[in-house]
Amino acid sequence: MEEVQTVRNDVENLIEAGLRNAREAVDRADLEAKVKGVYRQVALAPEGTYHFELGRSLAERLGYPVPLLDAIPTGAVESFAGVGYFFDLARLSPGERVLDLGSGSGTDVFAAAVSVGHGGSVMGLDMTPEQLHKASGFLKGGAFPTVDFKQGHIEELPFEDASFDVVISNGVINLSPDKVAVFREAERVLRKGGRLVFADIVTSRPLTPQIVCDADLWAACVGGAEQMDVYQQLITDSGLRLGEQKRNPYEFLSGRARKATDRFGVMSLSFAATKG
Repeated sequence: MEEVQTVRNDVENLIEAGLRNAREAVDRADLEAKVKGVYRQVALAPEGTYHFELGRSLAERLGYPVPLLDAIPTGAVESFAGVGYFFDLARLSPGERVLDLGSGSGTDVFAAAVSVGHGGSVMGLDMTPEQLHKASGFLKGGAFPTVDFKQGHIEELPFEDASFDVVISNGVINLSPDKVAVFREAERVLRKGGRLVFADIVTSRPLTPQIVCDADLWAACVGGAEQMDVYQQLITDSGLRLGEQKRNPYEFLSGRARKATDRFGVMSLSFAATKG
């Protein structure tokens, strides 16, 4: 039995080394271009065909309450591309300061603004100009005066330490090739006792290096997904205390993404973590 376990450990170590090498080999400029290209189209042509579902029907199926969606600009919801619902874990309170990492068309930003009220504030951060332009357009005429949007990368946040009470994100962190930096930055900008609450794609088994090196599957929220236990470790290594988790009823649409889902146990989870 010891020999079998030794072989198993050796195989697991080889797989982990292969995945590390594959992630390091990913061309980050190419990956960013692919991700921006996909989400540019999500903003401009939400009626298009993608690896994933979009829009209000998706939001409702994930658990967004109908009255909340009714309070959000229709144009934002039509480009909603999240992978889960986490506001039940976030438990936002009036007056809180919220940051959304990878805010896209602004669905979760506006949802958060409804909860924190006029005494709070919500900042959306995204790297895709077309998403920012679309989301910012919903602020015209003084609508949502406590909301703002900023261009930037989630691995290097343009905000001061302890600037926010809550950091949220929806299906975006898996797209980053440097998740260590993402969680470190989220922890940095949270006040003591603040929360990181988000939904993301993870796997139950390691992906193959071929999938990890496929920039198209990264942009589809598959190629960059970490194995669940590794992902949880990344969160706690940043100094955050992991709390509640739940699985979301999320499914991919394309054949390639579905095959990866079936083979590697790709799934959507919502997480809540606290800064000590």
